[in-house]
Amino acid sequence: MPLNVMDAHFDSFEKKVVPVLTKDSIGVLGMKSMGDHFILGSKTVTAVECLHYAMNLPTSVVIAGCDSLPILQQALEAARSFQPMDSSQVAALLARTAKAADAGRFELYKTTHQFDGTFANPQWLG
Repeated sequence: MPLNVMDAHFDSFEKKVVPVLTKDSIGVLGMKSMGDHFILGSKTVTAVECLHYAMNLPTSVVIAGCDSLPILQQALEAARSFQPMDSSQVAALLARTAKAADAGRFELYKTTHQFDGTFANPQWLG
C-alpha cells in the first residue's frame, strides 16, 4: 500500500490500515514511498528521506522501483544508511511536509484517476 510522508497527513493508509494489519499479524508491503516522483516535486524531502520514512514504519518490506542504475544505487544507499527514527525525527519530517501534503496534492493516486487503469479501461470490469 502507499506509505509515505504525504500519506501520513491525508486519507492515511498508515493511520487507517497499518494498525489493523499489524494487530492481526499481517505483513505490510509499503510502496509509493515517493508517490511516483510527485512527492520529490514538493521540494520538502529527499528520496532517501522518503525511503527512510517508509522503512521506519512497521513494514515487512518497502518496494522501491529501480528503473536505472543511479536509482538502484540510491535505494541501496538508503538501505545501508537506515537507522530507526525516533519520535522527534518523525515529528520533524512530518512538520516539514504538512503544508505540502494539504488536500493530497502530491498523492495523485488518491486524488485523481491518473493511475487508475480500470477508470481508463472500463471494459476490464465486464
